Amino acid sequence: MAQFDFFVVNVAAPSIEHDLHAGPAALELIVGGYAFTYAAGMITGGRLGDRYGYRRLFIWGVTAFTVASVLCGIAVNPAQLVAARLLQGLAGAAMVPQVLATISAVYPPQERSRAVGWYGAVGGLGSIAGQVLGGLLLTADVFGLGWRIVFLINLPVGLVVVPLAAWLLPEVDMARRPKLDLPGAAGLAAGLALVLVPLGLGNSLGWPAWTWVSMAASVPVFALTWRRQRVLGARGGQPVLDLELLKVHSYLAGVGSIVAFMAYFAAFMFTLTLLLQAGMGLTAFQAGLAFAPMGVLFSVTSVLGTRLVRRYGLIVVMIGGTVTVLGLGLVVAAAGLGLPYVMAALMLVGAGNGLVLPQLIGAALVEVEPHQAGIGSGMLSTAQQFAGAGGVAVIGAVFFAVARDGGHVAAMRWSAAIDLGLMLVVIASVAYNRSRARRRERSRTTVPP
Repeated sequence: MAQFDFFVVNVAAPSIEHDLHAGPAALELIVGGYAFTYAAGMITGGRLGDRYGYRRLFIWGVTAFTVASVLCGIAVNPAQLVAARLLQGLAGAAMVPQVLATISAVYPPQERSRAVGWYGAVGGLGSIAGQVLGGLLLTADVFGLGWRIVFLINLPVGLVVVPLAAWLLPEVDMARRPKLDLPGAAGLAAGLALVLVPLGLGNSLGWPAWTWVSMAASVPVFALTWRRQRVLGARGGQPVLDLELLKVHSYLAGVGSIVAFMAYFAAFMFTLTLLLQAGMGLTAFQAGLAFAPMGVLFSVTSVLGTRLVRRYGLIVVMIGGTVTVLGLGLVVAAAGLGLPYVMAALMLVGAGNGLVLPQLIGAALVEVEPHQAGIGSGMLSTAQQFAGAGGVAVIGAVFFAVARDGGHVAAMRWSAAIDLGLMLVVIASVAYNRSRARRRERSRTTVPP
């Protein structure tokens, strides 16, 4: 639900603009407002799960997300839709961290990677469904609802998921119930707002002065919030950020790798949609179908990847990154040769991504203690969303700048080249972690003289 609604609005935006007479700023808030509240609330959502229980927060989150989706579907003006989308993002922030937190708390480390692999497969399908199913629902004009159906489709899903979650999800024993650091949460949300709002609106508004002032102001806000977190932790308090997690090498390295990956992935999906629709003249549904093979291969390799990694180690992730790099290289070389070449490149990218992303998530969480599962998942998810928003803003700005003079094909080549560079960073980071893991393993097995 969360991934679907993150991507489906891009497909529905033209219909929303026409039906509700939404201007550019309103459209940006409809699309970006969800991403902002989703990212800003993730860490607090994870901490709430640690305090009140992952199953309870998940059920509350799904319920709120379903209600917010209905409010989106019945909105009669842009202001109502923006407000409902903000609520939807907050509900997603309460819902999503509990999934990884439950996996981290319930599964032992040796089984955790397989569960995270399925999590990655579902996330990939949700992302692609936003393009494919969203386009199909709009084209079919189900019940004559137009764009509203892309939100109302969550109602039957929520009505099924809530009772199933209450019946099937395990109740995790919360031995430690952390207190809520409301000032820390407010400072973190303010810092994210000062960055994400100008990143979301800047390109469409021509990057006015206030966007740069806002991003600059985020630096002291983050610095003061970070200082308060350290002081509170040193005094035995429970800050909203668990800084002890940053001392776990696997977690810190995993977050860094995921930031590079998500910056590439979100920007790639965004710019490729522009190439397919604006550059190649495909409809929203046709463009969604072009993504379908990529999504299927992503799902298959993300499930297979967990078995391969357990057998062969992180070399599998490096191979997946190399396959993704080859696919991005093909995009750079063949973007102007037509849709079949682009789809061939997408198949390589999808297969490679499936071997990389779920394993990065699993590697980041493998040493996280059960009582830190909620906050660890929240911090990880926040980093993902922040990186995605930044990637779309920065690489998207490059795309639009090149497209104005050189066309969409040239713009796609430039943006794919940047994406390729980010994937090389991911491969290098995984190679470094692999070498450290092998050295640790050798040190444990070496018998002293």
